[in-house]
Parts: sequence; C-alpha cells; structure tokens
Amino acid sequence: MPENQKYQNLLQDLRQMGKAVVAFSGGVDSTFLLYAARESLGAHVVAVTLATPYIPRSEVAEAKALADSLGVRHRVVIEPFPEAIRDNPPDHCYLCKHHLFSALLAMAAGEGIGHVLEGTNADDLQDFRPGLRALRELGVESPLLGAGLAKDDIRRLSRELGLSVWDKPAKACLLSRIPVGTRVEEAELRRIEEGEEFLARIGFPAVRLRSHGEIARIEVPGEEIPALIAAAGRHGIDDRLKGLGYRHVAVDLAGYRRGSLNRHPDAASPGEVPA
Repeated sequence: MPENQKYQNLLQDLRQMGKAVVAFSGGVDSTFLLYAARESLGAHVVAVTLATPYIPRSEVAEAKALADSLGVRHRVVIEPFPEAIRDNPPDHCYLCKHHLFSALLAMAAGEGIGHVLEGTNADDLQDFRPGLRALRELGVESPLLGAGLAKDDIRRLSRELGLSVWDKPAKACLLSRIPVGTRVEEAELRRIEEGEEFLARIGFPAVRLRSHGEIARIEVPGEEIPALIAAAGRHGIDDRLKGLGYRHVAVDLAGYRRGSLNRHPDAASPGEVPA
C-alpha cells in the first residue's frame, strides 16, 4: 500500500463514514476514489453510474467492467435527458449536477446511507466548474479534494496500485462538444459519440469532436496534430466524418483545450469557482 500521507489521510476520512455511495464514471478520479473507498469500507460502499443520453455508452460499459473488477456492488441508473438543459444553457453543468445528484442523494437516503461521494480533485479548482456549486449546495462530498490530492498525485498512486485507468485521458460529457445555446438532439449526441469513437480507435483517445452544425472541428493535443493529419488519408477521416452528416471537417490548430466551448461572458475566470 502506498505510504503517501495524502492517501493515508483519504483512507482515514473514508473509514469514518461507515458506508457511502460513490458516483462512479469510470474515469481516473472516480476509479481511484472507489478503490480507496473499497479499501476503507469493504462491502459498505456502493458505486452508482448515472447514464444519461449525453454520456458515451462506451463509458458506461467501461465503468461497469471496472466496478466488477474491483469487486464492488455497482448500479447503473438510466436517467432521461433533463429538459432544463435541452438548449445547452451556460449553466448546464450546474443544472445537470443538481438534477443527477439530487436523485443520487435520494437513492442513498432510501438505503440509509448518509454519504454521497464524487471525484473532484484539487486541480479542478483551476478550471471553470459550475457543477461544483451544485455539489456544495447539496452536501455531496469530495474526499479527494479534501485530502488535497491533485491529478498528478492520483495518476501516480493509481499506477502504484495497479489501476488500469491510471493514464486514461480526461473525459467530459458530450454536451461539452456543442456550443452553448444550441438545442441538443439525441441524434446529434450519437453522431459526436460515433465520430469520437472512430478517432479513438485509429490512435487518438484524447480527442474532442466539437460539433458546429455542418462543421466538425477536431481537437487533439497539439503534439498529436501532425500524426492526425498524416492519419487523415490513411484512415479516411474526412470521408468517415462526412458520412455522419458533416459537410466540412477541420483540425483545430490550437490543439485540445479543456472546456473550449465552456466559456461564456458570465463565466468565472480560471481559478475562480462560482459561489
């Protein structure tokens, strides 16, 4: 077991809870949190994956496989598209988190579980994260943040612990691929999902397919842009994405930027978390 003091503090905090529900996406942070909760609470932890139309189906399947591999009781709860965010408002993350975690808290209360946990880490405070306000309002707990664990800590510890997702690229819901104020249809979400899964299969797992109506704008890390351009002819990227209904396919020369469609005139600046 790692001797990292932050990790030891995390385990101690979790032991004091007695039992807990972990909101489980299958990403690096929530997998690390679920592992720590299992170590601390044993059979008294439940992982819950909230499956909405804007979460890639492959992510839900991966979460199920990960929970099974950890030997943790796991539920997948299918949630319909909340109509309050159908037009992708600037505060869609806040509204979504409030809606989903309210349901999760009610589920936990029904089982006599007083702690609902999620995987925000210390680095997340440096990004525009309106969803954090919803979590705080609802009383959802963020043990990784409480222990002062940053992303590099979590990746390093996950690797030491043998967690297969230690180097998994960061993911975000598919609403982040669509400009704010755009009405979201489920067919559009499936188009984006299919395009990203294709790009991941040909070697670009850290990809975002930003969808602007007839234009598909591909973001990959800057150092991967030459490889993406080289792969375009070899794998027929243009034809494949146009087959999904796009008229134009573009590579964003600025590279992947976390939340590049999140910005809005009323958004907080980097490092500021909306109160």
